[in-house]
This record gives sequence, C-alpha cells and structure tokens, in this order.
Amino acid sequence: MKIKSVRPFILHVPVTGSQIADSTHSISHWGVVGAQIESDDGLTGYGFTGTHAHLPSDQLITRCIETCHAPLLIGEDAGDINRLWQKLARNSALQWVGRAGVVTLSHAAIDLALWDLKAKAAGQPLWKLLGGQVRDKVRAYNTDIGWLSITDDKLVEGAQRAVEQGFTGLKIKVGSTVERDLRRLASVRKAIGPDVTLAIDGNGKWDLPTCQRFCRVAQEFDVFWFEEPLWHDDVKSHAQLARATPIPVALGEQLYTVDAFSEFIAQQAIAWVQPDVTRLAGLTEVLRVCETAHAFHLPVAPHAGDMSQVHVHLSYAHSACEVLEFIPWIKDCFTEPAEVVDGYFRRPELPGASTTPTPAAWAQFRQATG
Repeated sequence: MKIKSVRPFILHVPVTGSQIADSTHSISHWGVVGAQIESDDGLTGYGFTGTHAHLPSDQLITRCIETCHAPLLIGEDAGDINRLWQKLARNSALQWVGRAGVVTLSHAAIDLALWDLKAKAAGQPLWKLLGGQVRDKVRAYNTDIGWLSITDDKLVEGAQRAVEQGFTGLKIKVGSTVERDLRRLASVRKAIGPDVTLAIDGNGKWDLPTCQRFCRVAQEFDVFWFEEPLWHDDVKSHAQLARATPIPVALGEQLYTVDAFSEFIAQQAIAWVQPDVTRLAGLTEVLRVCETAHAFHLPVAPHAGDMSQVHVHLSYAHSACEVLEFIPWIKDCFTEPAEVVDGYFRRPELPGASTTPTPAAWAQFRQATG
C-alpha cells in the first residue's frame, strides 16, 4: 500500500452556542486542520490537528503539510507508520526550524491519517488494530457546561442537566478571580452532590501564590483534579503546587513531546497525564506517553477538546486511560461521531480512526488552504 498523494485541508466549525471563553481566550469557531492521504489501492486516510480557527496560522500548518512533509511521504509504504514517524520527526532540516508548534501539528495530522488509512486497510476500527479493547466502557466527563463565559446560574443549570443526562463527571473553568471561581465551584458542587466527579481547569492563567490560595479553600469541594493551574512549561512551580495541595494536578494538552511529559513525571509535578494526539506528533507519540505514564502508575485522561474521535479508540485500547473529556463541537462533522450514551462513550465500530469528514461538513466548513 503505497502513498499516492498527501493533500491538506481546513474546516472551520462553529462551537457550541455562539462563543465560549476560558481564562485565556474566547472563540466562536474551531479549526480542523488536516491531511488527506490517498494510497495506490484507492483508500483515503484523514487526520487533523485542532486550532482556534485563525486562517493565516492554519495556513502555516497546511503549507507545512504540503511543502515539507508530503514530499517525504510520496511512494512510501503507508503501513510503515513507525519508520515514517521517525523519517518526519528526525528530519534534520525540519528539526532545525521546529520540534514543536507548526511542524509538530503538521506531523500530528499526517500520523493520524496514516493510522486511519492502516485501520481501513485492515478493515478494523482503530482500537482493534491497537490490540483490542481493555475495558467495556469509557467514562465521559462533560466540559462544555463549564466555560467562564457562562453566567453563574446557567453554569449550575447546565451542570444539573448534564448529570440528568447520565454524566458522572464534570469539569468547569477557573482563572478569572479566586473569589468568583470559588463561588462557582461551591455552587456546582452543592447542585450535583457528592457522587459526581468535579474537575477544574485554569488553562495556565494563574501564578503559584494564586493557585495555592485558591486550593486551600477549593479542596473542601472534593476537586477531582486541577488542570493546567500554571504556565504550561513551568515544571518547578507545578511540582511545588503538587506538594502544597491534596488536589491532584493534571496537564498535558500544551506539551509537544514525550520528553516534556517525562520531565513533569520525574519531578512528581503531575498526577493525571493528558496527552493530545493533535499536539504531540500524532498517535504514535501519544502511545509512548501512555506507556511512560503506565510505567509510573499514573492515570491518563486524554485531552479531547478537539480530538475525541481518535481518543475514544485510544481509551478503549490502552490500560492507562481511565476517563475521557466530552466537548461536542466537531463530532457531527464525521461519519462516525464520538457519541456519549448514559455517561459513556460508545465504542466505534467502523474501519478506521473515526476521522473521515462527512460530505456535508466538507461542503459547509471547508476553507482555502493558502
């Protein structure tokens, strides 16, 4: 199965409602920026990364796919994923200009497209190609109810509604002011009771003293984890916070390499590991992160704000993955959407990685690649 062509694409998909906000940004659309890889036997694989739907920067990624990575792939065996990963990741010219950011996001899209293609060629859903399922269910937690742009009363209403729909886990955003966020946390915990897990996410906004002050009170509300409490690359401060609070620290969606995860783990700065196949160089590297976490008996909760599609397969197939985020922004753009039923992700059944766009999404949301 030889690679015949590699073509980039961009979809800009409206988010739930009209606009959402966390502590660092506000957006109205999500960018699905990807690669479409066709083999010589007529199969097509799709993979993508996720962005804030800023077209000029999205076109940097598609340009990298088209001009830097695609020429390295034409004529190669599409099933030889590990060797192709090495060929792209350790290319000296590309390493020189970036071992993260645009180059890695481009690589992520390509790696996922290759996994999708390989699973389709095998006639299997990706989780089965990865070795088969290790659990009967994948528990979902709902983040879409918890944005900072949601008023306090609507936040509580949304949390109660999610529990009524069967969710046993919720996550709300923090990072505005300590006082406001504690009030919102207390209100949600009171509304949902003690049996639903409740995580919080700061998106890297606060400094260490602010986090410590917040956590001294927040621990009363049985917080499942504090996600991205501090600047994403600050290993030392995360380690200090982890020692100062009983609230588990979670992070990973802004880490681009297995080496970055290894350093947080080595410094005991992380309790929940959250890799993202669209930020690291695809599923190939995320599997290495999962194995590293598993070796240190740390649970994995894949970041799924934009990548539930592949992360559902990963969560069914890898022993370290314990829970998965649900945000429904882009799921209906795919022929096999990531669906939650009674609080659990439905197991995918179609061949591939669940990354094939529907014709309707292709027609409605496609943008110029530059």
